[in-house]
Amino acid sequence: MTKFNNFADLAANLAADRIARADEAHEHSYDGAFIEHSELAKLSIMDEPIATEMPDPDMARAAVELAVGTIFDVFRDTRMEEFAQQIVWGFVNSFHMTARLAEGREDDAAKQLGELARNYEPSEIHAVELEEMQLLCQTLQGCREALEAMRDHASEVYRVETGKPFTATRGSQVARNGVTASQIAARDFLAARNRQRNEEHAPTGPMVVVSGGQVWHDHEMLWDILDDIKARVPEMVLATTGMRKGVDAIATSWAQSRKVKAISFIPNRAHGNRAPFLRNENLVKLRPIEAIVCEGSGIQSNLAQRLRQAGVPLHIRRLTDQRAAQSTQRA
Repeated sequence: MTKFNNFADLAANLAADRIARADEAHEHSYDGAFIEHSELAKLSIMDEPIATEMPDPDMARAAVELAVGTIFDVFRDTRMEEFAQQIVWGFVNSFHMTARLAEGREDDAAKQLGELARNYEPSEIHAVELEEMQLLCQTLQGCREALEAMRDHASEVYRVETGKPFTATRGSQVARNGVTASQIAARDFLAARNRQRNEEHAPTGPMVVVSGGQVWHDHEMLWDILDDIKARVPEMVLATTGMRKGVDAIATSWAQSRKVKAISFIPNRAHGNRAPFLRNENLVKLRPIEAIVCEGSGIQSNLAQRLRQAGVPLHIRRLTDQRAAQSTQRA
């Protein structure tokens, strides 16, 4: 293991190495996110507008690269290596949760802006309120987009290092810059579709369903099938059954690598033992154009049966179909 005298040398080394491996498209997403809509900023209703700037996008990108990469590099080939993944996952998730908080404040401000616009009064006071509420929305939007750009970059480094996709604890991970793949919770997807919301939360396109057991090692098999489907259906949207290990995790990692939007259909535990089967029913109602079902439990058997009855072209793979386990994974 290479030793360094200080963190400056370490940072220079890891940046040169990892930038070559991580997705360079994130460099452009930073410039698109760190936009100043106005010379002034306002972060709450009570605050007065102030003259302040957004962080420098190049410095933000370098900070994420250094913070995430250093953890992996310091722990690599040591007895603590297994803990690096957990620590970095928490780091990425903190960006995600903070971005969600900013989004909630942005939504609240947008509602108030809409009320002010509807209840128009030809007075100077009302005009100032309207102007400042618009500034508040713009400021929060810019902060939220910057946090999402940093989260998406950190999650890509996490994927490159671990071979696993970052999956948030709550809510959807939507990439509004259009560069990275989106992981969308089924609850958000269905609500967005019912309300005819934007493409970010309710992506349109041919749906491809993937489901399987949590014990599965043959990444190559699944990636080859998914690559073949994407070659035939470039606008595909991936739907998984939301497991964090095995087949679903492999498929989600493929989606992140190939910039394909993915929707996680996690069973609603409020329905008890019926939850997975009701989830299967909802997946079939999406009218997928193709599906991959790998051997797992009776839940996968039920899904395969439902899809076959609906006439969906199926790729069925059993545990014994896998090739010998290998330590290497695709990037």
